[in-house]
Parts: sequence; C-alpha cells; structure tokens
Amino acid sequence: MFELRLPKFGDCWDDLSGYPQAPDPLVSGGLVGHRQKNGASAMGLQRVLGLKSYKTAWTWLHKLRRAMVRPDRDRLTGRVEVDETYLGGLEEGVRGRQTESKALIIVAAQEDGPGIGRIRMRRIGDASAASLVSFIEVSVEAGSVVHTDGWLGYEPVGSKGYGHDVTFLKGNKETPSELMPRVHRVISLLKRWLMGTHQGAVSLEHLDYYLDEFTFRFNRRKSRSRGMLFFRLLQQAVAVDPVPYKSMVKCHATPELPYHKM
Repeated sequence: MFELRLPKFGDCWDDLSGYPQAPDPLVSGGLVGHRQKNGASAMGLQRVLGLKSYKTAWTWLHKLRRAMVRPDRDRLTGRVEVDETYLGGLEEGVRGRQTESKALIIVAAQEDGPGIGRIRMRRIGDASAASLVSFIEVSVEAGSVVHTDGWLGYEPVGSKGYGHDVTFLKGNKETPSELMPRVHRVISLLKRWLMGTHQGAVSLEHLDYYLDEFTFRFNRRKSRSRGMLFFRLLQQAVAVDPVPYKSMVKCHATPELPYHKM
C-alpha cells in the first residue's frame, strides 16, 4: 500500500512554462466520462491518457476541480438534513467535536421523498454556531426546514429564517444513520470515494477542491446525458479565472482563507 501526497513540497517542481490555462478537452472528457464515473486520480488519468508526467495529470485535474462550482448556484430548498464529520486519523486525548489535525466537514443533504436530492459541503474551522450557521445561510434557502442533531451550535438556526427540526441523538435507541439517513449516507459515500478513487491520499490543503468534485458528481448522478455534463464543465471552466500552477502548490500558494467558497 502506498500514498501519493503531492503537496509535501520540500522540493518544488519547476513551473509549467507556456502551459495553457484552459484544460485539454480530453481531460474533461476523461474526468466525467462513463468509463470512470467515480472520477479519476492523477495516477489513473496519467495511465489512461498515456501522460509521461504525473505532475501534468495532477495539474489538469486540479484546474478542472476549480471549475466545478458555479458562484451563482441555487441553494437547497425544502427539508434539509445537516451534520458534520471528520476526515483524518484518530487523535488521542481529543473528545467530542474538538480536533487538532483532522478536517471538520459540514454536509447538507436535501430530502427528496425517501431519497437524497442535491447536496452541499465544505470544510469549517470549528463547530461553533458562527461556523455552522454561516454554512447553512450560504447553502440553504431561507424558509426551508433544517434538520440537525441537538448540538448547541445549531441553536440559532431557528432565528435565522428557517424552520428547525432537532433530533437528540443521546439516549435514542435508533442510530444517527437511522435518524438522519440522508446526510449520513452522503458522508459514507464521500469517505468511500476518497479512500477508493483517491486511495485516501488527499492532502488537507487541497481537500476543499475534492469536496467540490464530489458535490459536482453527486448532484449530477442522475443525468442521462454525459455529453451535457462535459458541456457544463467546459462552460464553467472558461468562466473562472486562470489558476497558475504556482498558486496550487504549497511552496507558492498564498495563505488560505478560513473558508473555501463552496
């Protein structure tokens, strides 16, 4: 077993001089094509396209991931389950929603009858009311019903123009996955995708963009036209600002903002 963790840059790669800002259409097709419906790791893309450089495959994929979120996309509506999860290994001496090295992810899953509609997710710095409510306001349309557990950080939700349905998990005979099945299903699928497609080798500094890709794919999972997915991704790719390679890697990147715009 091995991991490819590109961004631990003791030695930085040279710049891709003359590299085009728009990704090659072949890469877009490979990313959303039916042959790799769960996406592609950089190593997998390198192998499929016969690229000589892992660096090139990694760069192309990250350029595409930055085009997978429309800034003006609609917020979730109706009844929405919201919960958090951690990504990362075990931490000794840390309890509850505290974390020192793991990533805290908040996820919203729109109810669609017994199934799941659209989703939203992003990394947050902590489980405070400010962090949780900020995500909900950006992701869920006012007037919707937000279903959460009894964590105090969600307490202000009802005063922000939402209906608030609270399910207390402690002492309940049913499991969290039974009480809030949609959001826990999405969390399970996200972790499986990261461990399967990407071998669990996703660095924290690039995690936000992997969340973008998972959201893009999940929300279009029922699309009957792969060609339309390809077209939409190209539309978004030409609408976003160019992302030079140097800005992607740790040795050149500017300091992270507290939250990535999802």
